[in-house]
Amino acid sequence: MGSFPDIRTKLGDYVDQLVSFLDSSLEGFFDFIFLVSSRTINGIDDFLVWLPWWLFILIIIALGWYFKSILTGVLFGAFIFLIGTFGLWEDMMTTIAIILTAVIICLLIGIPSGIWMAYSKGFSNVMRPILDAMQTMPSFVYLIPAIFFFGLGNVSAIFATLIYALPPVIRLTELAIRGVDKEVIESAQSFGSSRLQMLRKIQLPQALPTIMAGVNQTTMMALAMVVIASMVGASGLGEQVLVAINRIDIALGFEAGISIVFLAVIIDRITNGVADKFQKHRGVN
Repeated sequence: MGSFPDIRTKLGDYVDQLVSFLDSSLEGFFDFIFLVSSRTINGIDDFLVWLPWWLFILIIIALGWYFKSILTGVLFGAFIFLIGTFGLWEDMMTTIAIILTAVIICLLIGIPSGIWMAYSKGFSNVMRPILDAMQTMPSFVYLIPAIFFFGLGNVSAIFATLIYALPPVIRLTELAIRGVDKEVIESAQSFGSSRLQMLRKIQLPQALPTIMAGVNQTTMMALAMVVIASMVGASGLGEQVLVAINRIDIALGFEAGISIVFLAVIIDRITNGVADKFQKHRGVN
């Protein structure tokens, strides 16, 4: 009496048919994305590996010094050196390459989308439930279409990371543009500024600190996908964590895990430092 009636919907089947249709109809498009993404990752990875280890550490120290303090820079350099002593230098470079590629694509898509949402109420109403779904859907689910479209490897990892990490930069860009002082906008309009001039000279500079907070959140969420993405063949530190789980290797798991923590701390502090610099520059102006 209390059991649910035998009524079954085929929503999952419809989604499966849609994905199959997209894969067959847009095969050339997905091949192009695969080619561009793989070459970008490999190019960044090759460049980072080519850099002398000491030069890369000096760059990290300089970034920490510029955006925070000399003590912070030295600490960041020590973190990177310690990762190298774990024997995970090349894995770290691959992880950085994947994160950089994913974040660059997120920004190229997310910032224009956020600006469009700020200008168009209709587009914003359409995008908000989509962004809600992207943020609340279990991240493992993203791996299924990623494998279907791109197979196993780093490109699938970027695809899954995009879906997970894209919403923050879109939402905060929209919020930042909408939050610009109305009086400033009205003054610009009274002087005959076009919409493009107003966006470039007033709204984006005013909104930049909040947009940078979105960049920070997107970067951190991309890093959070490192281990999950290793399940679709992504290499790097996440792969080492997965290997450690399979082998029940506590030493490797700890070293790979703490390396991800070190990267997270460095990326978070540097991106926050960039936002603070923009905020101070805006305050001076």
